[in-house]
Amino acid sequence: MTVHSKINPALVDWSGRNGLPQFDLVRDEDFAAAFDAALSLHDAEILAISGNPEAPSFDNTITALEIAGDELSRISALFWNRAGAHTNEVVQALEREIAPKMSRHYSQIAMNEALFARVDALWEQRDALDLTLEQTRVLERHWKGFVRAGAKLSRDQQERLATINETLAGLGARFGQNVLADEKNWSLILTAEEELAGLPSFLRDAMASAARDRGAAAGSYAVTLSRSIIEPFLTFSSRRDLREQAFAAWVKRGANGGETDNIGIVRETLTLRFEKAQLLGYDNFAAYKLDDTMAKTPANVNGLLMKVWAKARTRALEEEASLAGLMAEEGINGPVQPWDWRHYAEKLRERMFDFSESELKPYLQLEKIIEACFDVANRLFGVTLTEVKGVPAYHPDVRVFEVRDQDGTLKAMFLGDYFARSSKRSGAWMSSFQSQHRLTLKNGAEGELPIIYNVCNFAKPAEGKPALLSLDDARTLFHEFGHGLHGMLSDVTYPSVSGTGVSRDFVELPSQLYEHWLTVPDILTRYAVHEKTGEPMPKALLDKVLAAHTFNAGFNTVEFTSSALVDMAFHTRGPVEDPMAVQAEVLEEIGMPSSIVMRHATPHFQHVFSGDGYSAGYYSYMWSEVLDADAFAAFEESGNPFDPVMARKLKNNIYSVGGAIDPEEAYLAFRGKLPDPEAMLKKRGLAVMAELAGSDG
Repeated sequence: MTVHSKINPALVDWSGRNGLPQFDLVRDEDFAAAFDAALSLHDAEILAISGNPEAPSFDNTITALEIAGDELSRISALFWNRAGAHTNEVVQALEREIAPKMSRHYSQIAMNEALFARVDALWEQRDALDLTLEQTRVLERHWKGFVRAGAKLSRDQQERLATINETLAGLGARFGQNVLADEKNWSLILTAEEELAGLPSFLRDAMASAARDRGAAAGSYAVTLSRSIIEPFLTFSSRRDLREQAFAAWVKRGANGGETDNIGIVRETLTLRFEKAQLLGYDNFAAYKLDDTMAKTPANVNGLLMKVWAKARTRALEEEASLAGLMAEEGINGPVQPWDWRHYAEKLRERMFDFSESELKPYLQLEKIIEACFDVANRLFGVTLTEVKGVPAYHPDVRVFEVRDQDGTLKAMFLGDYFARSSKRSGAWMSSFQSQHRLTLKNGAEGELPIIYNVCNFAKPAEGKPALLSLDDARTLFHEFGHGLHGMLSDVTYPSVSGTGVSRDFVELPSQLYEHWLTVPDILTRYAVHEKTGEPMPKALLDKVLAAHTFNAGFNTVEFTSSALVDMAFHTRGPVEDPMAVQAEVLEEIGMPSSIVMRHATPHFQHVFSGDGYSAGYYSYMWSEVLDADAFAAFEESGNPFDPVMARKLKNNIYSVGGAIDPEEAYLAFRGKLPDPEAMLKKRGLAVMAELAGSDG
């Protein structure tokens, strides 16, 4: 590897355990000069490829592109990890500078006529090149990438597209930073016992810890906008006035006026995305984004979403009526408000199923759920994860694991970052420092080991106490580890199709499918053990938990589907002058219940506006859910949730192949058929309604 004099070697020469970065040798101030140097090195590599006097071949063009920019990739991986999981003002300032600079860099590559000519020539003669299936997919990905980045546009159009992309990158960085600032800057400090009415001990402990982190006086408790605190507070607090106050702050993130307000950013983002789509020959941005997905068109997406919406809304209104009845029993005769729903839904669940979240939580210890994640991976795929202590990571809370195959071969390194902190953006995600592949690098190394990490935001417990999860938290842990396995089990030759390098509406299949194993009775019996006694969850409680798995399904589905429909509406029309008016218009058109709000309102909809990863793509969670429900049904049909034949098919055709084959072909190879939405509707508890309502809902 070439190490430029302006690059701190620790950024690119990863000589930690099993090739990990030496995180403790990386400083914030290293990144600015390193990015400049790495961009220059990548430019030189691109120039060498495009100016190669030899006729284009797969090796001297496509393979060369696959391994070019290694220094830039490593520096970027370290920086974007820091920007998301452990940021500060120095990193944020650089993020605002780097995001547009990186966009401009890749736009210049797309505008390299000589380079595209080589790729285009290979694409035109692909049938005569004797390529493997994976090589054909890689060539297609590069060719489409150039075309979608404007390679066939005029020079003026290319320059305009580059400016648009550069501006959008800067807007996305600011959007995410604004949401983080609003989350970090708000808290509700409680000190009186009556303000804590209804709060169980696990939540009080988490709030006390959060108060200490914020420098509050001893004996204080902080409600924060971290989902691991705000949601249980809304669930358990019997102080309706405080629930309303906290809820108002939660839904106002990104819409508080002043420097952190995101409405203007959304307006400009939508305008530029529409212009970009038009430049590239698409009717709208959704058509552009969906062109290379399983869904293909906005009509297909909206068809699925509206089919589900009709059933979910009807169910939610039934649920709302039940909650209103509970409120009336307590002398509250007004309508159910959004800050009431979680509180009274919890009371209704206790009444219907005779258990509460607080009764369940002592059985869901973070350590045990991590063990459950790892055990499922071992029983399905034969891999073993072992923690290695004393290895520096990017934050003291981050844990490091070795991942080995059945024969002891090292398959991957895995890092787990589980606790919320003010330097971390909200939510949960999987990413990688390094993806698996088998190409020979510039330094002679044969391939690379995947280095995968999961980030969550669970409430950190007081010293000496176990971290306790909600059932949703536990699902989140399984979900992100499912993504992680997609990266760790990857077995491909080329990095661009490694692991999660698949279409957006297929990438959630491995993660959502993995969630199913959390509630396999054998797993809950083995790992859901009481924090104090170590006794397994009583069968009576386990049966209630499993019986209640579709409880509140209307609420959960309405929350999600309304967000996905608003996302599609934004991106299937022209420039939007007033985003909040459009949001309101869409919600009115679909009959959004006033008692429920979007899971992600526009001003803090980071999936869609903090970068464009899920723009016109939030639907993909549901699209993948159609697949995952059908996929797990294959195990149910076998009578064994760990059926070795199905597990082998799953590993070989879904988890290990990345984007090396077409996703539909991958799914057919695993399942033998493509799914319809019925299994997903059944999973959500909406299938009976589907039968009653007819095919159109």
